[in-house]
Amino acid sequence: MREGAEEAARALASDPEVAAMIGRLPLRDGARIVAFGDSHTSDPQSWAVILRELLALRGVTVEIDAVPGETTTHGLIRIGQVTAQQPDWILFLLGTNDARTQGPTPSKTLVSAQETESNLRELFARVAHETKARCLWMSPPPVNEESVKNHWGLSRFGVRFRNEDVARVAESVRSLGTPLVDLFALLGTPPAPELLMEDGLHLTLVGQKRIALEVLRGWSKQS
Repeated sequence: MREGAEEAARALASDPEVAAMIGRLPLRDGARIVAFGDSHTSDPQSWAVILRELLALRGVTVEIDAVPGETTTHGLIRIGQVTAQQPDWILFLLGTNDARTQGPTPSKTLVSAQETESNLRELFARVAHETKARCLWMSPPPVNEESVKNHWGLSRFGVRFRNEDVARVAESVRSLGTPLVDLFALLGTPPAPELLMEDGLHLTLVGQKRIALEVLRGWSKQS
């Protein structure tokens, strides 16, 4: 999987348009970046790993601080260890698991929409008050509901995701009014089959590469 991420980085770097985006990123020499999130980011071939490979050529460090299954509530517990590092940038992709439901007839999400918005605003405030870091936020990507519902592993534990719930999380991220890569809008609902694994939730290498590209595109527009 690591080799796949490295190959994806090489493929992106060979594109002159992508190389130009990397050159426009608002990064000083030796900048330190933290990618903060859940399994979309902790994956061994994630968008963050691909970015780490791409930016290493510029002498920029990308640290991945992500835990599978975490919600924005868990993020509040962990954010202090990130702010203590005083990074230059924090890249947030968090909130998918807030939209998770349990059981065959979902009635509530793990984290309510109101609590998700409150958590996101608290994360935003913590970074603003405790660091000089700049932030780039990503809305969570949509899922393939039927694939999630029918997946042998997820269904065994009653895990469900509905795009209407993910959309509410995405709207909460948008409401922060910060630099944003709107994955929910960009990837389509549901995303193209090649972007998602068979569980309908996690991203294939193609999907991770697409996110890395969208992050570069959005990040390079920041001044």
